[in-house]
Amino acid sequence: MKLDPINHPTLPLPDSDGNNNTAETAANLIRHKLDNLYSLEPDAVTETIESSQAAAGSRSKHQKFMIELAASGKPFAQIQTDWHEYYAGLSNSEKHQVWQEFYDVQNRSHAAPAPQVPEPLLPGENSAVTGNFEQHFVPPPKLRIKKSSVADLKQQITGRVQSRSKLSRKAHVQSMLFGLSAGAFVVLMLMFSFFNERVIAPFITPSRNVSSTPLILDPSSAAVGSESKLIIPKINVEVPVVYDVETIEEAAVQKGLESGVVHYATTSNPGEQGNGAIFGHSSNNILNRGKYKFAFVLLSRLESGDTFYIEKGGVRYVYKIFEKKVVSPTDVSVLGSINGKPSTLSLITCDPPGTTINRLVVIGEQISPDPAGNIASTATQTDEQAEILAGNPQSLWSRIWGNIF
Repeated sequence: MKLDPINHPTLPLPDSDGNNNTAETAANLIRHKLDNLYSLEPDAVTETIESSQAAAGSRSKHQKFMIELAASGKPFAQIQTDWHEYYAGLSNSEKHQVWQEFYDVQNRSHAAPAPQVPEPLLPGENSAVTGNFEQHFVPPPKLRIKKSSVADLKQQITGRVQSRSKLSRKAHVQSMLFGLSAGAFVVLMLMFSFFNERVIAPFITPSRNVSSTPLILDPSSAAVGSESKLIIPKINVEVPVVYDVETIEEAAVQKGLESGVVHYATTSNPGEQGNGAIFGHSSNNILNRGKYKFAFVLLSRLESGDTFYIEKGGVRYVYKIFEKKVVSPTDVSVLGSINGKPSTLSLITCDPPGTTINRLVVIGEQISPDPAGNIASTATQTDEQAEILAGNPQSLWSRIWGNIF
């Protein structure tokens, strides 16, 4: 069979004179083969693995370049581009060196001789070239890399990520404690918002909120000012008395309690015959308005025989306590006159402090000035009839619960 030298590259081609120039043809063929073979470059991942496996002291300039490039922090796409540009700028012999370094590492990894690529034949050295070209030249493979190398690299990366994501026992405990602490803080804040009137009440000393001057111990020892106020020396209370609430409507009373304690409009005033009533908060939500939310929080400490004072219109009225009782909010009879006691004053607040369950009533009889000189009651005449004694405003919880149901 006759072979066509044009289509069979292993056959010599005739020169311009019609002669077969075997040496020149073989050299050109080898150059063409080399150009095609070494145009294939190791990918960036392969070269990085190979360079990292080489001993640090024996790395070539190509390996050092790849190590520095991999550690540069550049995006992977940029690393691939930089490596391609570097490899493309190498000569054939330097490209051969890159592949030879790869073979050397693989040879150490497999403990077996790696395929060797012979130096390319130069013109004049082709006298031994016979038969197929591949018998004299072994090309570099597309990618002869130990699969375990890539797997190991992936495992190392995965292991590092997992090791960073795994928390130590101490970190778990700290995380749990932080979560519990944050949860407890939120719960406490909610409980404080809803029920602080109950929590704070036991720690309140009224004088810190409603008294800024020394309390009077001798009713005849000092002049009386023009301000209207209630003074209870035993529990260190000095608080303004609001007289201008002319209705017993709950909202109006609650508004007046923001400015002090409130005289109930339908009861007698100090210096008048009959029974007067003054309402004050025992404990109110600290988030509500007003600075007299705890004026009567210690009212339960008063006992029969204790005294309190009312200053109004430049006169100081002294009352001596003779009765203390707890009644239901609907027991409005405590607002009426008391048989045998021509001039009395009742101090009324919620009980227990911070709730609206009951009302605590402390009643004092006027002992100074002489009640015989008191005038008739000038209490507001109204068709309104009290059905419930004023108390603390609804707590935040009560408001929410009431709106839902």
